[in-house]
Parts: sequence; C-alpha cells; structure tokens
Amino acid sequence: MNLSFKNRISLYYMLITAIVMSVVFAGIYLVVKKSLYQHIDSDLFYESKLHLAEIAVDHHQIVFTDKEEWEEREHVELQVNPVFVQITDSLGNTLDKSPNLKNGNLKLHVNQENNSAFNTKLNGTFIRQIQTPIHEKNVVKGYIITAMSVENITEILDDLLFNLLLFFPFILILIFVSSRILAGGAIKPVQKITNTANLITKENLNQRITLPKNKDELFLVTKSINDLLDRIEEALQREKQFTSDASHQLRTPLAVLKGTLEVLIRKERNCKEYETKITSSIQEIDRISDIVDQLLLLARFNKNEQLINKENFATTTLIDDIIQRFRKQISEKNIAVYIKDDHCQELFTSKYYLELILENLLSNAIKYSPINSKITIKLSQENNKPYIYIEDQGIGIAKDEFDKIYNPFYRINPSDRKIKGNGLGLSIVKKASEMIHAPITMHSEEGKGTTFKITID
Repeated sequence: MNLSFKNRISLYYMLITAIVMSVVFAGIYLVVKKSLYQHIDSDLFYESKLHLAEIAVDHHQIVFTDKEEWEEREHVELQVNPVFVQITDSLGNTLDKSPNLKNGNLKLHVNQENNSAFNTKLNGTFIRQIQTPIHEKNVVKGYIITAMSVENITEILDDLLFNLLLFFPFILILIFVSSRILAGGAIKPVQKITNTANLITKENLNQRITLPKNKDELFLVTKSINDLLDRIEEALQREKQFTSDASHQLRTPLAVLKGTLEVLIRKERNCKEYETKITSSIQEIDRISDIVDQLLLLARFNKNEQLINKENFATTTLIDDIIQRFRKQISEKNIAVYIKDDHCQELFTSKYYLELILENLLSNAIKYSPINSKITIKLSQENNKPYIYIEDQGIGIAKDEFDKIYNPFYRINPSDRKIKGNGLGLSIVKKASEMIHAPITMHSEEGKGTTFKITID
C-alpha cells in the first residue's frame, strides 16, 4: 500500500491514539464497574451484618429475636433498590425470608466462598448475593443470604460501553482528519525543498534552497543539501577546469608535433634536417606521455585505489637515488646539492608516495633555481617526528599565489618557456602527502627561494 508521507503520519498517529484510547476507555469501564459493585457490596455487607445481629439459635433452631419489628421495617422503608433477605439451614432449606421475595427463593451456593459477593440469578433477574454462615459453638447451623438486584448497574455499564464504542470511531476519524491537516502544514517546507531541489540541474548549480527561519531538523536538512550542492558545484567546476587545462596542455604539444611533421613533408631535406625534426617530434611525444602519465597518477589518487604499504627504509639512500635521476639537469646548471642528516636515518612510511613527493619537489627546485645556486635537503627530528626540508635559491613564489600552486596545471611563470613543465607536479605532491598523512608547509620569498617542509607521521 503506497501512502503519501502525510497520510502515513496521520495513520500512525491515529493508530497510536486508538491504542491509547482503547486503554483509557477500558480503564474507565473497569473503574466505573468496580465502583458500582463496591457500592452495592457495601450495602449487602451492611444488611447482612444488621440482620445477623437480629438472629439467634434457640434449641438448635434459628429464629429472629424480634421478627415483627423486622417485617414492619421492611414494609415502612422506601428502598429504590430493595434488599432480599433469606434464612436457610445448613443444607440450604428455606427457614424464613423477607416479604419482598414473595414466591421467590434465594439459592444457597455451597461452592461460593462465605462472606464474598458474587453474581447469580433470581427468577431470571441478575442479582448480587452474599451468604453469611450462622454459627453455634463453631458449628454452622444455617446461612443468612442477602441479595440486591444489579439490573440498574448492568444498564449503566451497557450504556457506558455503548457510548464508548460509539464515540471511539468518531474520535479516531476526527483525529485522522486533524492530524492530516496538521501534517500537511508541517511538510509544506519539505515540499518547498523538494520543488526547489527539482529545479536545480547541472546548468544552474549555483541555485540554493532558502533556509527555514526556525533552526530545527528541516533547517539542518536544508543546510546539508546546500552544503552538498556546494561540494558538487565545486567538484564540477574543478572537473571542467581540469578537463579544459588537460585539453590545452595536450593540444599544445600535438600542435607542435603536427606543425613539425607538416614542415617536414613539404620538401625533401637532408639527413641532418630530418634528424632535427624527428628529435623535436620525439620530445613533444615524450611531453605528451609525461602529461598522460601524470594525469593517470592523479586519477588513481582521486579513486583512492592505491594501497598504502608502509615499510622501513633508509632516507638518505632514497634521496641519493632521486638525485641521480636529475644528475644531468643539476650538472647543466652547476647546482650544488647538500644533504644534512640530523640522525634521521630511517623512516617508516610509504616509500612509493614519499618518493613521488621528493622527486617532484626536487624537480621543481632544479627547474626554478638559477645557475651556480644550491639546493639543501635537510633531515631532522622534532618532538619525535621526522621532517624533511627541501630549500632552494630559486625565483620564489608570490604570496597571492600560495593558495593556487597545488591546483592542477597551475604554473607560477607560464610565460617563461625556458622552464619546462605542465603544472601537475605540486598537485601530485599534495595528493601523495594526503595519502600518507604527511602535511606539507611552504615558506617562500620572491627572488630569494622556496622551502618545503614535509612532516612524516
């Protein structure tokens, strides 16, 4: 059964109310019933005690001490609900009875407990009866039975039950309708949120849902949706920018490669010219390959598919291996590379990711360092945490660019064609550091150089 949210709330509220009302109505009925029977039982006990005081046992015979006075009282007293009194022997044979019994007789119920009220019938009429034993020397000689009609009580209880059952469905219907109206008003903000959310598409992700005035659950839901939209919009913007930058970065070497090949086939050339053009084309292909490799690496970071395998390894050995890869570039610029190891011989982390970080940072330090400068790599420990510093004497970074350098394809000085690169290195550094929880901080001054600090957790 597919019910709307509003109807479900109303139905659940009605069911809960029905259960509560059933318990309350049952309680009312039982309390009224008990009260009415307690009242009649009190009268019966009183009458039984009163008449028991007027009875005596004479020569093993049960007699009234003043029967005439008793009969006169029975005639004079005006009773709305008269009391029936009957004297029996121990076997239940009637010895005497009140005039109002006329031709009827109260029956002795031997299976009922003495001095305990119970329901029975007299000539087809429901009555409440008590039978009290008459003793002589601890021997039961007979019983005095008192009874009263309970027809009035039965009528009252029947009327009460009828009214309760009659009003029960009407109250439930009223509650259902009322709760449905209230629920409809309560979920209006939800409908507004839904309608606004349906209007938001990828073309207008900047639209947001208006926050409710009251800071309740709906406020939190709306705020969460808006925050989610902020994250989605930001992610899509980054994706668009990344796609645009990637296309531009790939288009440039492809255009150079195409232009070189077109020039090459226009006319016949000597071997030296062919060799020069082919070498240039290979360099552009290598550049495309590097861009694709780095893009794939960033994609793996985003998917978080690479397992983190931590191991112990010698830090200086890793750094020496990385330096050897850049030996040619270092020699061309006559850069002095110093390694300072302050008792930080081994690290326990992911060698793969730390190598990516150090390789890209050292590559940038070499690219942006002038000729005859120096690069310092320092290993130290502070507060039982190992640190790696990479300091260069390069062109430095302006303060307004500090927040941008980790963006994909962002380059500090893109107009300088002498410095090769595609702006992905520091993006890879940032992602790799996040993978192994190794925070990176930077200090830089334009014209003086840049220092990166890597904290190994």
